[in-house]
Amino acid sequence: MSKIADAFNGKKALIAFITGGDPDIGTTERLIFAMEEAGADIIEIGIPFSDPIAEGIVIQQADERALAGGCTVDKLFDMVKRIRAGVSVPLAFMTYVNPIFRYGKEEFMRRCKECGIDGIIVPDLPFEENDEIKNECDEYDICLISMIAPTSSEERVKRIAAEAKGFLYCVSSLGVTGVRSAIGQEVAGMIRNVRKISSVPCAVGFGISAKDQVHEILKISDGVIVGSAIVKIIAKYGKDSVEPVKQFVKELKAGTR
Repeated sequence: MSKIADAFNGKKALIAFITGGDPDIGTTERLIFAMEEAGADIIEIGIPFSDPIAEGIVIQQADERALAGGCTVDKLFDMVKRIRAGVSVPLAFMTYVNPIFRYGKEEFMRRCKECGIDGIIVPDLPFEENDEIKNECDEYDICLISMIAPTSSEERVKRIAAEAKGFLYCVSSLGVTGVRSAIGQEVAGMIRNVRKISSVPCAVGFGISAKDQVHEILKISDGVIVGSAIVKIIAKYGKDSVEPVKQFVKELKAGTR
């Protein structure tokens, strides 16, 4: 069992997302430690990118702030390497195909392994094109986390589930990331289709922003992913966001119990 899959063992998992380098690398480091202490079971670190097509305005603006502040892929690799010994939860990068290819896919995965990244999520890489980086992920033992969406057919969901590693990222609704007041009902059907073929953990993301939502989603899933709601707090408080984010993650974690 991978370290990422093991995070779901015997409990419902809370997966917390932040944009690396927003507002700066030092704050990102402190946020990771704080979120782990608050109860996050897996932490996703977004690699800032100039064209984040899966992201809503909140994370788009976070990417812009991080890039304007000088954040680079190398700086994030170095940051993860510095903190890895003190962070026990799995860490995953969320990125796009372009940064991986520009860096060199084998070198990218080698650096992921070297610094202690456990998995990657690449929202603009279709499942049918996973071979573009799958061999490199396997070579360096980096878990390539697949995504399914409400538009995925039952047959396609089953194909993805059969090969899924770590967990399946279940997109709750159509569109980009962002805080929503309601979560689409299609997600229950997606998870039922997964369960027909695989026991891989299913975590639901896109739009989850409150303890009550966490509690409701976990009635049908193994985990929840919260990103934009956390990034909004960081946008509001900047370098002083560590304690507000920690308290928010604690509240969300309470919804998993």
